[in-house]
Order: sequence, then C-alpha cells, then structure tokens
Amino acid sequence: MKTAIRSMYLGVACAAVLAPQMASAQSTVTLYGRVVSGLAYIDNVFTPGANASFSKTMVASNQWGTSMWGMKGKEDLGGGLAANFLVESGFELKNGSTGGALFNRRAYVGLSNDSWGSFRFGKNLFISNDVWDLDPTGQQWVGSATLVRGRNWPGANNVVEYSTPNMGGFSATAQISLGEQAGNSKANRGEGFSVTYANQDLMLRGIYSQRHDATGLYTDVFSTSKETIIGGTYKFGAAKLYAAYDYITAPNATLAAASKLKHAWVGVRYDLTPAMTLIGSVFHVKSDRVAGKATLGMVGVDYSMSKRTLLYASFGNVSNSNGANFGVDGVSGNPAVNQSQRTVYAGIAHSF
Repeated sequence: MKTAIRSMYLGVACAAVLAPQMASAQSTVTLYGRVVSGLAYIDNVFTPGANASFSKTMVASNQWGTSMWGMKGKEDLGGGLAANFLVESGFELKNGSTGGALFNRRAYVGLSNDSWGSFRFGKNLFISNDVWDLDPTGQQWVGSATLVRGRNWPGANNVVEYSTPNMGGFSATAQISLGEQAGNSKANRGEGFSVTYANQDLMLRGIYSQRHDATGLYTDVFSTSKETIIGGTYKFGAAKLYAAYDYITAPNATLAAASKLKHAWVGVRYDLTPAMTLIGSVFHVKSDRVAGKATLGMVGVDYSMSKRTLLYASFGNVSNSNGANFGVDGVSGNPAVNQSQRTVYAGIAHSF
C-alpha cells in the first residue's frame, strides 16, 4: 500500500515538473469561417445576342465578402520557433459550389520565429491582395478590383513566401509563384513584394507584382501584367481616410488591347456608432488605348449585431466613357460600351 502511495505521489510530482514542458510543445488547431449572403440587384447588363440591356435580381453570395471555412494550426517547437499550417476554401453560399479545388484559397505549411520572420510553402493569395488594407470597401464587389477586372485579387499556386518580423513599424513580404514549366521558367510564373510602415494612426504600403502568361510574357493588362500600388490610410477620431494609386502595364499586349492602366481612389470609413460604420469611396481608371476610362462611386453601411454577426448594404455606380464597358462586378455582366451600370446588395455575414 505504501509503495502504491509513493508511486502515486511520484507520478503527480513528475507530471507537475513535465507539465510546463509539455504545454510549451503543445499544438493548437483552430476551425474558423464566415458565411455571407443576401440579395443583389444589377441593372443595364448588356446581352449581345439580343443586342439589348436588361436588369437582374439574384441571391447575393460573395459581393460583400467571401464565404469561406478553414483550419489553421501552430506547434511550439521551442526557442521561439513554431510550425504553422493553414488550409482554406471559399464557396458560393447560395449553391455550395467551390470551383473544383478542395482548398481553393489557401493551403500552406511553414516555420515562423519572432526574430527572423516566417516562411510559407504551398498555395496562397497572390501578393497583390495586400491591397485589401488600402481599400475602404474591404475589396467588396464594388471596390479596388472592379476597374482592373480583378487584377489585384487572384490566387497563386506553387508559392514560396517570406515575411519579415515587425521592425520598428516596418514589415515586408516577398512571394514567388512558380510556373513549374520545363524549358521556360517564366511561363505562368508570378512574383512580387509588399513593404508596409504602420504606427497607431498611419499606415503606408507599397506593392509590386508581376504575372506572366503561358509563354512568359505580359500580354493582358487585366491579368498577365506588371502592377505597382502605393497608398496609405490615416485614422483620426471616428474616421479613417484611404488613398492609393495603381499603375499597371502589359508591354507585350497587342495594339488592339490596352497596355497601360492608371487607377486611383480615395475613400473613408466613419464609425457613426460603435456598431455602425459608414463607407464612401470613388475609384477612377484610365487606359492608354481601347479600354477607355471609367469612374466608380460606392457608398455602404455595415452594422454589427454582435462580435460575429453583421448586416451590410452597399450601392455602386460605374460611369464609362471613351469606349469603356466596365461592370460593377469587374469580371462579367458588363454594360454596353460607354453606358453606366448600377448595383445594390444587402445581406448578413456571420463569422465563427
């Protein structure tokens, strides 16, 4: 009996000694996500077959933000070193579609250290998505991607990425997305970097990225091109101001297509109450050739019902001229040349 009691005390003592060491090496895994939906209306959608324009009403899906779910984890390896992973999939809430891939947004593993930064390998959002912090809309349907037809929000496969630690307010990220094409290392390759300075109220950021086509060239200003973005935000009181300039070139584009875009915007987010935020922004783009020019105006409101549930409503108007036909969604459903288009969408977003 005494032997059993001594063994029990010895076990408790050993557990007490080893517990901090075991805790320091513990792994954490977090399941997270967001679901977004509502109603959306868009007018003046040109239908070439009918040679006419129509409006449409639809169940909103990702106009305000992407519905997604994911898992992320971290293991403390000791000495400030940690292993990290993240897998994430976006989807259309109204029909459950994911676009085919299991993890179509991000899927990577890496190592991190507070002293020297972090490395990631796998799939990630392309570096140009760092424009998110410069966009007063938070990259909504009507936002910084609209007048560049989605150039600054693609994903990237076969990624190697490095991020520095914060150094006196400065931080940077460098990324390469390998094309993995034998005989042509530039084919389908993407690369870029972003540099950020941030303090309590001011944030400044510069982003450079380039995406090659299947032959290694820059042939489409809206997809395979070189992009430079500079901008910043400043917060005072209940208001946060935004401004940015975006310059895109495709030096190998044909003479029948645009080869340069000059894109700029200003905006503001204003916290009317702790729960309600008002949003306003104006975006303008001008091309050097046939793409013309356009101006996008946006106003919106976000209302937080709780820490995880939010109601939203947004309105956007695109005015085209000089041969432009930019639509409010930036990709499809465009108006006729030189025509305007409007959209309104409202709904609910719930995070977990």
